[in-house]
Amino acid sequence: MSEKALRDLNVLPVSDKNSEHCSKGVLEKSPIEAKNENLKEMNHVRPASLVSSIPSKEVKTLDPAAANGNVEIEYIESENLHQLEDVDTSLSTLLARLDSKDWVLVCEALNHVRQLALFHKETIAEMLGDVISLIVKSLKNPRSAVCKTAIMASADIFKVYRDQTIDFFEPLLVQLLLKSSQDKRFVCDAAERTLITMTMCLSPTVLLPKLQPYLQHKNPRIRAKTLACISRSVPRLGMEGVKAYGFDELINVAASKLSDQLPESREAARVLTLELQTVYEKSQLASQNLEAEHPGVDTWEQFCQSKLPPLRAQAVLRVTSTPREGLALEC
Repeated sequence: MSEKALRDLNVLPVSDKNSEHCSKGVLEKSPIEAKNENLKEMNHVRPASLVSSIPSKEVKTLDPAAANGNVEIEYIESENLHQLEDVDTSLSTLLARLDSKDWVLVCEALNHVRQLALFHKETIAEMLGDVISLIVKSLKNPRSAVCKTAIMASADIFKVYRDQTIDFFEPLLVQLLLKSSQDKRFVCDAAERTLITMTMCLSPTVLLPKLQPYLQHKNPRIRAKTLACISRSVPRLGMEGVKAYGFDELINVAASKLSDQLPESREAARVLTLELQTVYEKSQLASQNLEAEHPGVDTWEQFCQSKLPPLRAQAVLRVTSTPREGLALEC
């Protein structure tokens, strides 16, 4: 081969060298081109306007799982929520957005539920059953961002509508107990706070009958969360309320869980037992004062022995004979 021919071969363009690949329909990208395309895909983020109408400066927490999916979901505490600018438009599309397959749109709608409940209570009162049903659907959503936003919406619904929720309550209660018993910590903590809100906002006389069936649940965590709710609700009954509800029934509930599987459940049972002892002794003292001619009233020990099987009575008396320190459940 001549020297001129060799020189021509050395300066042949890259595109000519790859002509064999091109003829087969395969176009190879340079490493730089490929890297630039990957960066474009990685940087594709949905518009922030779809996430929430709440100013970003008021964000309390961001979901790291959602952030990895290129969408940041804002968790706004109730006190940082503002009134909606366009109530009518938001209200007219609310149910459709809550039922959407677009999870970001669902999160936005759940925040709108909270804003409507807090600032425009009457607007969703008539559709409360449908709203709660769709909140329950969101609580079942595998995306933790949707689930946590729905938990926060549940808390605001309890704060505003209180006993009005009781007709639609059970599916919501089931999901909150399940979420408070799972291992995903930030969802679990939010559900526990909402259960506390629930016990503070709903009348104990309507709440306690709804809770009691879950004391027999096969999941020990759910039993523990349920008993904690009962322990927080009973003091709100007051002395007369406890007697009206059924002192015998409540002491049997407490006694049966003093030997339950989890420490959380046993501690809630201990708190409930001590509360019931206090109520009983105050009641007996009041009876003595009113009926001085009948001084012979049953002591706490006599009461327990008459109402409980021997082993449960012993367990209750063992608890109530110890110093009363650190009784209150954390709220």
